[in-house]
Amino acid sequence: QVQLVESGGGLVQAGGSLRLSCVVSTSNFIIRSMGWYRQVLGNQRELVATITTDGSTTYADSVKGRFTISRDNAQKTVYLHMNGLKAEDTAVYYCKAIASRVGAPQWEYQYWGQGTQVTVSS
Repeated sequence: QVQLVESGGGLVQAGGSLRLSCVVSTSNFIIRSMGWYRQVLGNQRELVATITTDGSTTYADSVKGRFTISRDNAQKTVYLHMNGLKAEDTAVYYCKAIASRVGAPQWEYQYWGQGTQVTVSS
């Protein structure tokens, strides 16, 4: 199984910064890629950023230049560094992992963390 635990959310003023962390625990699975998503109540969950095992990253246009995703493989942790926060960044942020069971790379599974609230006051 794969378990994800997010932390680092909170209340911050517009223009401020936060760093979200996602600690990954796995048993007999290989992580293929990781990502951060966010969701506002009543809206669909949207992609924020992703990072692959080779370090390739993608970002939503709305966060490019302000957010940075990174990973520490030794610590099995993925981070989302958020700078220049805006009121519209307010959401619950979720960590997602795509993983394959050892010995069965053709099958991929998605796992989600419980989410962490980020609130940006204007």
